[in-house]
Order: sequence, then C-alpha cells, then structure tokens
Amino acid sequence: MLREKVATEIFRDAGLAASHTAFYTVYVDHGDGPVYFGLYTLVEEVDDTVLDTQFSDDDGNLYKPDGDAASFAAGTYDEDEYVKKNNEDEADFSDVESLLAILHDGSRTSDPATWRSNLEEILDTDVFLKYLAVNTIIQNWDTYGRMTHNYFLYNNPDTDKLTWIPWDNNEALQTGNQQGSLPLNFSGLSSSSWPLIGYLYADEVYKAKYDAYVAEVISGPFSTSIVQAKYSAYSALVEPYATTELNGYTFLNNGGDFQSAVNTLMSHATSRANAVSSYLNN
Repeated sequence: MLREKVATEIFRDAGLAASHTAFYTVYVDHGDGPVYFGLYTLVEEVDDTVLDTQFSDDDGNLYKPDGDAASFAAGTYDEDEYVKKNNEDEADFSDVESLLAILHDGSRTSDPATWRSNLEEILDTDVFLKYLAVNTIIQNWDTYGRMTHNYFLYNNPDTDKLTWIPWDNNEALQTGNQQGSLPLNFSGLSSSSWPLIGYLYADEVYKAKYDAYVAEVISGPFSTSIVQAKYSAYSALVEPYATTELNGYTFLNNGGDFQSAVNTLMSHATSRANAVSSYLNN
C-alpha cells in the first residue's frame, strides 16, 4: 500500500510525470446500507488527469505497451502490442516504429553521435535516463528490464518526443521477484532483450547522464531522511485502518506485521543509499 504511493511521489519529486495516489476506505451500498470493502490505494489514470494536469497538451499518442513489442528488442514490432489509449481510430504508429528503427540502427556503434542525435529526435532520453535512475535506485522489478509492461509512452506535442511515464509501482521498494530488481550497473542484463537500457547504458554520454541522475536522486528525492519521513507519515495515517482490517481484507496476520513491514521499508532506504554510494565510488 505504501509502496505505490511513495514510489509515485519519488518519481514526481524527481521532476517526472507520474500518477497521484491516495488512500481510501471503500464501502459499497447495494441498497441495504454501506458494506465495507477494505482499505485501498487509488491510482490516478494516466490517460485522464495525468495528461490533463502534467502536460500542456493531451492530444499526442499515448501507448501502454504490453507483450514482446514492449521490450523494443529487434524484430518485435507489433502494433497490437503497442496498445493505444487514445487516438485509436488513427492508425499512426510511426513514432514507436521510428523509435525501434533508430534504436537498432547500425550508427549506434559506427557513429554514436549521429545515433544519439537521431534517437533524441524521437525519444526524450533525459526523461528516460532520469526515470531509469529513480526506478533502479528504488528497486522496481515489475516493469521494463524484467517485465514487458507497466509503463506508458506519450508523444508529447510540446517536444514531439516520446516521453516515458511509469505505471503500477506496487512492487517497488524491494528486491522483488523474476530474478529481482536490476543492479545499478545493470550487470547480467541482456542488452539485446532490453535495448532501451542496455544500449543507452553502454553509450558513454548516456551513462554519464544516468550516473549524474543517480547522484541527484539519492541526494534529493530518495535521500534517506526524506523517504523515511514519508514512510513515517503515511504509516501513521493508515495504521489505525490497516491494523483493524476485517478478516478477508488484509494480508496481516497480526498488528505487529504492519510495523514490521514499515521497518523493512525504513531499512531498505538505508541499504539503497549504501548501494548507490558503492556504485558511484566504484
């Protein structure tokens, strides 16, 4: 519950577009009075108010890739998997098609400066690299780099570039499943399987930008004191509800489980600061 809220706040605090969230106790009335349905974290829809409030123009193509094409690996182009969330009647996928073509162009190794210039005409690489820094620091396995889902691409009319928007962060702030979250240096990552990470990190200019964003995020939005203060505030807010949840609406076995989970998050913040320090000083 806290993971989704804190993760999206870290993204926004870093200057990235991301959903707002809030905690709600939900009741449903079928005509015989309200019936309790549990404590939830509600997440703002990207294809609604996120575009309306965090971009000056909401008319660009918005994609929610899902499936092999979401990896942007060579040969995976599939319009059915670049799921459009708006402009559905316009069969224009030229932006994501261009991204795939440029990403795998031979100039990446023969003429990196030209490759970067062409890539930056279609993808907001600064946004992606900052997202990558945040996502890797906080540890978030259920998205690009491990899984072919849980992000949006918005063709921002102000820049004519595809802009990365994170989504579904409830598995963040932990090592996670599916081989776990990616290490800060992406060791073990298959660049051909996840080229947006592998190819950009292998480029010395983009790696330097990524490293700078890592340093910026750990000293600002994800500094230990800031993130632990968020955990303290939000855990105090929801604890009275979470620890008295009705049977069938909770994953807690007893009241102590809640504080134990909060303590784990607190320790995670400290361990990530240590991991970043080790990475940057290596």
